[in-house]
Amino acid sequence: MRSALPGSVAPASASAASPSPDPAALYRTVRLIRRFEERAVELVRAGEVFGGIHPYTGQEAIAAGTCGALRADDLITSTHRGHGHVLAKGADPARMMAEIAGRATGLNRGRGGSMHAADFGVGILGANAIVGAAAPIATGAAWAARCAGSDRVVVTYFGDGAVSQGVVLETFNMAALWRAPVIFVCENNGFATTTRTQDAVAGSITGRAEAFGIPAERVWGMDPEAVYAATARAVARARSGEGPTLLECETYRYDAHHTWEHAARPRYRTPEEVELGRSVDPLDIQGARIDAGVRARIDAEVDVLLDEAVRFALESPRPDPATALDFLYADGTTARAGAL
Repeated sequence: MRSALPGSVAPASASAASPSPDPAALYRTVRLIRRFEERAVELVRAGEVFGGIHPYTGQEAIAAGTCGALRADDLITSTHRGHGHVLAKGADPARMMAEIAGRATGLNRGRGGSMHAADFGVGILGANAIVGAAAPIATGAAWAARCAGSDRVVVTYFGDGAVSQGVVLETFNMAALWRAPVIFVCENNGFATTTRTQDAVAGSITGRAEAFGIPAERVWGMDPEAVYAATARAVARARSGEGPTLLECETYRYDAHHTWEHAARPRYRTPEEVELGRSVDPLDIQGARIDAGVRARIDAEVDVLLDEAVRFALESPRPDPATALDFLYADGTTARAGAL
C-alpha cells in the first residue's frame, strides 16, 4: 500500500520554480470536496440517491491541485469517481448535489447522475463511466483547441485500472504524434476496484507514457501543493506547444470503491491498512499551511454552502417521466414515441 505512506513520492516534487498557489484557496477546495462526498454518502444511506456513488474521499488533493493550476477556459474530462474534479473545476455544488439525487435542477437535469456530470460553462466536458474512455475525448478536444489557434489545455483523469485499456494506450500514441496540449492524470489509489495495482500493471505507469515519448512524473497525490506544482509544469509545457504530459498521482481511497461495499463488505484490505491510509490526510496537510482562524472560517462556510446544496437538491422535483426521451439529440429533436 505504498500510496498511503507519507513520502512514498518525495514531497520535494513541489518545485520552487513552479507558480505559487493560494494555500487557503487550495484548502477550501479540498474541504469542499471532502464535505460534499460525506453529505452525498449520507443521501445514499437515506435512500435519496439511487444506485449509490463512488466516493472520492482521500483523493481530494489531486482534483484541487490540478484544477487549481488551470485557467477558467481550460477543459477537463472526468471518470466514474468524478465529483471532486467537477467541484474543483467550478461546478455549482447545489446543482451537482441535485444531479446526484436525480433531480430536474441538476447539472444535467437529473439524467447524468453521479457518473456522467458535465458543465460546459466551466469547462467540464463530462465524466465517463467507461474505464479510460474520457482520455480520447480529452485528446480530441486538445487537438481541436490547437487547430483553432487556442492555447487552451485539457486535463483528463483516470485510475490505475485504466492504464492497460487499449483506448488509453492508443490515445497516448495520438497525443504524442500530434503534440496535443493534454495532461493525463492517473489517480493511482492502489486498487482497480478490489485488485491491487501491482497485481494488474506490468512495468510502471509512468513507463507506459514514456514508451510513447510522453514525459511522465510521479507525484505525491496526498499533497495539494505538490500536485499543483507538477500540474503547473505540465500546463506550461502544453501551452508552449511541447505536447502532453502524464502525472501519476499516488493517493489512497479512504472509503469504498462504491457505496455498495457498505453493505456487502468485501475483504480486499484490512482495517489496519485503511487506518494507515487515513493517517495521511490532504485536509491536514493543506490545513497546516494556513492560519487556524482562516481554516475554521472556511470550514464553517463550506458547511453552510453544503447545507444549502442538500436542501436545494431534496426540495427540487424529479424529472417528469414524460420527458424521458428529451435531450437525446443535440439539435433538440425529440425521439419518436416507442422508438427506443
